[in-house]
Amino acid sequence: MARLPILEYPDPRLRIRAEPVTEVDDGIRQLVADMLETMYEAPGIGLAATQVNVHKRLLVVDVSEERKEPHCLINPEILSAEGQISFEEGCLSVPGVFESVERAERVTVRALNEHGEPIELDVEGLLAICIQHEMDHLEGKLFVDYLSALKRDRLKKKVVKKSKRATTDNDAEPARISAPLI
Repeated sequence: MARLPILEYPDPRLRIRAEPVTEVDDGIRQLVADMLETMYEAPGIGLAATQVNVHKRLLVVDVSEERKEPHCLINPEILSAEGQISFEEGCLSVPGVFESVERAERVTVRALNEHGEPIELDVEGLLAICIQHEMDHLEGKLFVDYLSALKRDRLKKKVVKKSKRATTDNDAEPARISAPLI
């Protein structure tokens, strides 16, 4: 397995819409293993292939405390969504930023697993939020797109300024972690 580099906002490659996976083969299974390793080491609870510059419709999530309940969803689609919940989200591609986002509280998702077998999941709460967050990545959408234009502009300026500062003085700010990074 290999840890993959995670693209960071405002990298334009995060805006590329992912293509469907046409065959679940050893290459896809290796990508799943690498993505899980990357997600766990980051540490995060979800990762879409788009975030590691692979533009295939594939995501991994694990919201369990023990980090032993990974889900792989290939070509996921939401069949139904119910309720509404506001949750403070973070993102591995937007480090250090946490904002409340409204999402469906419960979703039913159909996908293929890492063996190419069809699966259907009825999920709610954090797992539902995480899956919706990662599915947005597959569409080229980030959680910051749910923010007002003013907040988004301020955030982009802050991220660009922080990136320039990090490259000039190599001082990294300590990360603020108040919500899971999805």
